[in-house]
Amino acid sequence: MRLDTPTLLLVTVIVTFMVGTLFLLSWGQDRKARSLAIWGIAHITGAVASGLLSLRGTIPDAVSVGLANTLMIGAYGLIWSGVRAFEGRPLRLGLALSGGALWGVLCLVPEFYASLAARVILASAIAGAFCFAGAYEIWRGRGEPLVSRYPATILLGAYGLVYVVRIPLALLTPLPTNQNLMQSAWLAILCFAGMLFTVAIAFTFMALTKERIERVQRLAADTDPLTGVASRRALVSAAQALLAEPERPVTLLLFDLDHFKSINDAHGHMIGDGVLVGFCCVVRALLPPDALFGRMGGEEFACVLPDRDVEVALRYAALIRAAVARLAVPDLPELSVSVSIGAAGSRAFGQDLDTLLREADAALYRAKRNGRNRVEVSAARRAA
Repeated sequence: MRLDTPTLLLVTVIVTFMVGTLFLLSWGQDRKARSLAIWGIAHITGAVASGLLSLRGTIPDAVSVGLANTLMIGAYGLIWSGVRAFEGRPLRLGLALSGGALWGVLCLVPEFYASLAARVILASAIAGAFCFAGAYEIWRGRGEPLVSRYPATILLGAYGLVYVVRIPLALLTPLPTNQNLMQSAWLAILCFAGMLFTVAIAFTFMALTKERIERVQRLAADTDPLTGVASRRALVSAAQALLAEPERPVTLLLFDLDHFKSINDAHGHMIGDGVLVGFCCVVRALLPPDALFGRMGGEEFACVLPDRDVEVALRYAALIRAAVARLAVPDLPELSVSVSIGAAGSRAFGQDLDTLLREADAALYRAKRNGRNRVEVSAARRAA
């Protein structure tokens, strides 16, 4: 099967323009996603460049060669810049556009312009470098777990490799002349590969954006907006997953800030919110890294300690109680903060979360009844 270069160029122009338009429409729905706008501009620029290239022989070479490749190389720089925007890094638009600018300036040098091999090598090196740089940017952002991150890295890296392969080929194989360029297998293969990679990369970029939006929404649902700790839903879900392992010891601690309503009434809700945030900072600083800590509602919090029995959990509870009692606001010397804590362990009550919550709540109520600012353990543990 013979690839028809003019037809491929026309299809490339249409497909690239449609992809760019899709990016811009998506950006119109989410103006905070700057990467979508940059990718949209990059693809539309690439479509214009392909259109100019397809008019080779019809329009002056300065436009179909010089300007077309300047725009095309600039489009690759913008794609890299869009990836940086996606990863929350500075755009570096100057560097992104410098490749196209270098090409345009060198085209003014007769010796460079007369050498097709030199032009192919330079354009391939710059485009390939931007593809590799984009792949690297996505790969080094892998701390954010997005499923499409690795396919995007591989696709950009593979596209860069296509350009790198052109460099030795330009030196080792005969290149088409200006007269038969549009019938060249070189250009046909490059157009076909470019079209496939454009569609595939666009899909992965869209998927990356969608996955990030979903992840942000999921994190927002799983995080208490005031304190930044886990929400009740997230804490319960994680605790149930831990308790699903039959032989794994788990201890539940319930916290309730003493006289919190009085703090709000006397000092206002802003101070009350500050107390909640300060309490969470203290607790998170004292708990082990694998502890699950979250807000159950109001001034009540919970902590799930995996692989710890009640004795170990009570030591953490005592540290937290003492640290909270030392909380102070210099401008409000009369402000006093304390916490009551109830504990229940899975060794005594099994792996059912509702049972642990009920027993820890009973222990917490007993701590309140016995004077507050204290730690109490479940009744079954006390009997033992």
